[in-house]
Amino acid sequence: MIVTPLDSATLDSKAQYVFYHKMVDFALKELIVSVQNQGLCSTQEVVYFKQFCDLLLYSVEAMRIKYMYDDEDNMKVDLTDSGFPNYLEFRYLFNDLSLKEDYISKLKDVSQLQDEFLHELLHKKQPIKREKLFQAASIVYYTSVEQKYIFNRFVQGRIMETPKGVSPEFMTSWSFYDVAHNRPFICFMYFDYSGGRNLLKDRDKIYEVLKTTADRDMDLDTMAYGIDRKLPEVHPKHIKRIDLGPFHNVFAKDENEITHAILEGIAKKELSLESYALSLSIDEVFSGSEFKEGSFFNKQTLQKWSEPIHQKYVFAPHRIIQMLYNKTPEIMNRLAKPPIQVSELKIKKTTS
Repeated sequence: MIVTPLDSATLDSKAQYVFYHKMVDFALKELIVSVQNQGLCSTQEVVYFKQFCDLLLYSVEAMRIKYMYDDEDNMKVDLTDSGFPNYLEFRYLFNDLSLKEDYISKLKDVSQLQDEFLHELLHKKQPIKREKLFQAASIVYYTSVEQKYIFNRFVQGRIMETPKGVSPEFMTSWSFYDVAHNRPFICFMYFDYSGGRNLLKDRDKIYEVLKTTADRDMDLDTMAYGIDRKLPEVHPKHIKRIDLGPFHNVFAKDENEITHAILEGIAKKELSLESYALSLSIDEVFSGSEFKEGSFFNKQTLQKWSEPIHQKYVFAPHRIIQMLYNKTPEIMNRLAKPPIQVSELKIKKTTS
């Protein structure tokens, strides 16, 4: 049985690491399928949405391996409106892997460790000590986890042409992990380009502006104006930002009404420990017309942006949806669509 005090959000046992990873993995995979089936993203957007989610899943799995038998450090799930790992966990992971060659050189040889395991199990008839299990986990972690696949604070997607006949002509994507919210965001920008055939020439500049201007949660029209102003030959026409979370589950601790409803149901044994829901918000702005800004000799054409369109969705299994309609009807009625049903998670309980 896994016990998670509501005043703590630290994963401090092997069972909790395994349980939490299964929950995140299952929920995000359900989300990817549902986002596509519900038409919340275009076919092209779904490809990048899945890629960014895969990076997130890869990172959480790397954390599970890293912390599995570590008695000194424990992974922390964010205490605010998130339910995902704290941003610092991703940063520690990324920085740690930059030194992987140094760590690998200090690890025991695999064959030597295997012999020690066999000696303990077959000859001494003793369970493997946690210290040796941690050494084995460290070997797996440092030899198999790649730094380039860790979900960093900012992840840039490529610039792509949109399908023929579709306007605007280009699309790019990026993702960031907002430090304040400790949640991942995925963004898409559709734009025209007036620099002729020199888009590749400006590619690095575009990426740099996105990294410095659109790497955190802010008013979407403010983000759009900042990008537009810093890139004279890029003309954004549509910007879409997806906020993943909060992830409402037994490990979360926040003031969110949906989280509290699920935790209350679990505490009263009305819901199973695996119960979860995942909120998702989509904000969009479109350019309707243009205006010029600057001096007589240095005018720049900028976009006039529409009022941001905000749409919120909730994904949950059928039983959770019924409970949320009973306990949080006002929230459910304000959603862009009725709660979207996803599969129920069932994890086999173990006593270990």
